[in-house]
Amino acid sequence: MIELYIDTSTSYLYSALLKDKKILSEVKKEYGQTLSKEALPEIISLFEKNHLTPQDVDRLYVVVGPGSFTGIRIGVTIAKTFAWTLQKEIVPVSALRAMALSYQGEKEYQMPVIDARRGYVYGAIYDKKGNAIVEDAYLPYTTLEEQAQSYEIATISNSASFQEKAENYDPNFLKIVEYYQQEKPVNPHLINPIYLKKTEAEEKIEDDNHRTNEG
Repeated sequence: MIELYIDTSTSYLYSALLKDKKILSEVKKEYGQTLSKEALPEIISLFEKNHLTPQDVDRLYVVVGPGSFTGIRIGVTIAKTFAWTLQKEIVPVSALRAMALSYQGEKEYQMPVIDARRGYVYGAIYDKKGNAIVEDAYLPYTTLEEQAQSYEIATISNSASFQEKAENYDPNFLKIVEYYQQEKPVNPHLINPIYLKKTEAEEKIEDDNHRTNEG
């Protein structure tokens, strides 16, 4: 079986082409503002290096969030296009669970965090089997820390603001795909970004409505 994994939920592109539980090629690279331009060519290059085409893929895995609004859309759009036009199986993946599953240390619980700015994070707590102890959420980092006090925790992140507090996230594509192989594929049209946080426009509308109601 040939499988393609895509994650653009942060400023990084994490993608891998796998065959029969072995990695053929992978990319783990930060692009920042150029991610939208570089993601598809990088993914296509994975196929070219192995003399394959997207048509050869049997199943796709795509990270649907939480994370960067723009970033998530990039990966989801690429994966949905491949799955729909080529009639391939597709499975949605949680960015935070993928981070937890990649942990290689001895601690029993993992706290993956993605910086959401202004003291907030996208975060969760998972056990070693990938079970959510605290579900994926958008919340203040201090609140997540309080929830983690009862556990032997390893914090995982690829955000610069957590360099001193967390282990650097290094995707273990084999472990992530192995976990999600048990999930049933879904209709590509049902693959949608999971943001958790409202967009700035939505928050502004909500604030305006709140002020109007108070007035």
